[in-house]
Amino acid sequence: MEAGPDPHAPVLLHETVELLAPRPGGRYVDCTVGAGGHARAILEASGPDGRLLGLDADASALTLARERLAPFGGRVELVHANFRDVAAVARSRGFDAADGVLLDLGVSSMQLDTAERGFSFRADAPLDMRLDPSGGTTAAELVASLDERELADLIHRYGEEPRARAVARAIVAARRRAHIETTGQLAAVASRVVPRGRIHGATRTFQALRIAVNDELGALRQALLGAHDVLSDGGRLAVISFHSLEDRIVKQYFAAQARPCACPPRTPICVCGRQPRLAPITRKPVTPGPDELRTNPRARSAKLRVAARLGPPLS
Repeated sequence: MEAGPDPHAPVLLHETVELLAPRPGGRYVDCTVGAGGHARAILEASGPDGRLLGLDADASALTLARERLAPFGGRVELVHANFRDVAAVARSRGFDAADGVLLDLGVSSMQLDTAERGFSFRADAPLDMRLDPSGGTTAAELVASLDERELADLIHRYGEEPRARAVARAIVAARRRAHIETTGQLAAVASRVVPRGRIHGATRTFQALRIAVNDELGALRQALLGAHDVLSDGGRLAVISFHSLEDRIVKQYFAAQARPCACPPRTPICVCGRQPRLAPITRKPVTPGPDELRTNPRARSAKLRVAARLGPPLS
């Protein structure tokens, strides 16, 4: 999502707008509108009458987006919703034949830099990590309730942490002495067993818990289906990911939807009659250039993939 020294600076802005190719009169959906940086650029490029629907699970981000996008008046509509529900929201708001859909994944600098949200270990704060603070399980509750094996599986699967078992063992030992309720407590436990290298020893553990708390990968899979389904024929789907687990899901989805045949490999002729449903626009992911990285080091892991919808609706 949006990151950098300026908390409102959207990642890969020029590349995203260029590949989405907004046009006057078009309809666009920003599934993770954040502070509205990408949305504003799309609205500008689709003027004077292009429209945009923006979703975000974070009510505080929507408040900022409303302020920043107010000059566009009725051309923009903002909804408090998780991006996994994009299909239902888009249909209810008349955006069920969209010309472009954007998914900008992960958490924003605004969220990382707001200590009380509990996403970062740079300041000691309640161990929360919910993108939507109005409900759901917190990271502290997961840390307190999962057994050692479950913790290890979670940290390994979502954080790709090589020392996941050691971290889980250390967490269980630490919570026997006292509840782990803050980011500082958890970071101290994880960093004692993970040597600090290029990244802090707690980084992968925090990533794993955040993904689990928000079911980010499950939401992404649903969002890809929903976004694909509300696109018009030829409409474009753009996804910005920030770690390998997200990018792998997007890459595999685009590849599966671009294949013309789903018959078993040994079938002599195609009997399924399946037609490709996506056409890749980017053969390889687009990544930030050196100029953007100089001003926004947090963009270094960003990858943008874009594909165009082919054919009638999926449902």
